[in-house]
Amino acid sequence: MERITITFDDGTKKEYPNGITYYEVSKDYKLSNEILGVKVNNEIMPLTSKITKDTKVDFFDFNDLAGYKMYQAGLKFIFEVALKTYNKNLDVTYLHSVPKGILAEITGDYNITKEDLGKIKGIMANLITEDNRFYKFNVLKKEAYHYYENIGEVNKAKNIQSITSEIVTLYKLKDYINYFYVELPYSTKAISKFDVIYLGNNRVVFLFPSKRTNGNVPEYVHYPNIIDSFLKGKQWLEKMHMNFLPNLNDAIATNKIKEFIDANELLFNESIADVAEEIYEHPDKRIVLIAGPSSSGKTTTTKRLSSYLKMKGLDPICISVDDYFVDREKSPKDEFGNYDWECLMAIDLDYFNKQLMQLLNGEAVSTPEFNFITGKREKTNKFIKLKENSIILIEGLHCLNDDMTPGIDSKYKYKIYLSPFIPLNVDRHNYISTVDLRMIRRIIRDNRTRGHGVDKTIESWQSVRNGEEKYIFPYIHQADVIINTALAYELGVLKEYILPLLHSVKVDEKHYEEARRLIYFLDKFYPIPGEYVSKESILREFIGGE
Repeated sequence: MERITITFDDGTKKEYPNGITYYEVSKDYKLSNEILGVKVNNEIMPLTSKITKDTKVDFFDFNDLAGYKMYQAGLKFIFEVALKTYNKNLDVTYLHSVPKGILAEITGDYNITKEDLGKIKGIMANLITEDNRFYKFNVLKKEAYHYYENIGEVNKAKNIQSITSEIVTLYKLKDYINYFYVELPYSTKAISKFDVIYLGNNRVVFLFPSKRTNGNVPEYVHYPNIIDSFLKGKQWLEKMHMNFLPNLNDAIATNKIKEFIDANELLFNESIADVAEEIYEHPDKRIVLIAGPSSSGKTTTTKRLSSYLKMKGLDPICISVDDYFVDREKSPKDEFGNYDWECLMAIDLDYFNKQLMQLLNGEAVSTPEFNFITGKREKTNKFIKLKENSIILIEGLHCLNDDMTPGIDSKYKYKIYLSPFIPLNVDRHNYISTVDLRMIRRIIRDNRTRGHGVDKTIESWQSVRNGEEKYIFPYIHQADVIINTALAYELGVLKEYILPLLHSVKVDEKHYEEARRLIYFLDKFYPIPGEYVSKESILREFIGGE
């Protein structure tokens, strides 16, 4: 029998019979975690595919960007099947991501208990131990549409109708069929680490490992302010009859989207106005600290809050912590020898606090400006001095961390945490990821302002995410208020800006598969013209045209 040579990503080679599957080959390759899939020339291939020529393969687990998404989807499907096995009248709606997890709500005519959840987790464990296959099959778009229409899954049917491809990929586990926007693993065996935490009121949080948790299931940390903020946004969308993506697409198709855009912008402005009112009512709060992860809209939100505070008769002084970065070559490095621009020590804290104290002592200071092209901090002629009615607004990654402003008593600080989360669900089992939304925003802005290609932005994304896990999320509890900086309609606008960039990613580029995933995800969003966006919208921070 003819033999072929397989080259693994670590450089080792081995001969196999022609026609062997990737799954069979994967048994000879060991990762520290279960293998989720394989990439050949940066493209994900089904493990069931046969290999008929010499090939270089790259098996991956959840440490890979694609593998991380696959792991989540597999876990969601396993829970759905376990839930229906336990009680066929129950279903689950995956609401949104929370730090290191997914928030979900069990629906039906039964309120589950912790004991019920324990039994459901037991069924999940059995499904995993049994090594059940996730069967993948392609059907015509019309067939998938009619299937979901016949079983009453109207939103899934409409989403399928909206996609451009005539072929739809479905997955089957046991007797259940579902539709996801990522590949699923070969079998349930790959989803061996997870936890499901009961919050009460039929709400649960799913926890799962990632590269940032060193392959371990993280301990659950309850963020009630984030969950409450999300649920508040969801309630508003319900009032607007915009629960799911097909509702948004219908508004676009019937020329009613401008009304929803205006309402969305008013809601965002109202949230800023409410915060301004609260700050005004506490005159002892002289320092407003505004933090948020990358692409959360810190700059625009700070400017908008400044405007509302001016309306209250205050004199806001805006300072960006980014302008106090140390020169790039002096930046600290991580354990791998790479520059760690996310850490607190990447900021010249001594200089920052010196100028801050000078301001509070009534002195005039000339604030610097960081040149991101040259990587150096530059002097400016921009002098600022506090007046009797002045209030300082400081925006930056570390603003919730008191180590950034150790000389300021907490009674003078008001802390704001920004996060863009869209409570608009694609359907019951697929939500809009906050991480994906921020990455899309960043890709567009990096390309427009810094000339970065998609591959470069995605490559730096893991470092950005690591920094958020270390330097932002642990301090969310200290925030006095959370502002949702997402607009429920924005992906329709961003789609028009990012699709050309995603399509430009070449097959041989490292993050080709991630670009394809985003293209596939955005396919069912109807486009919204950029001119519909007001010049003052937070979206202008990313698409330009301010």
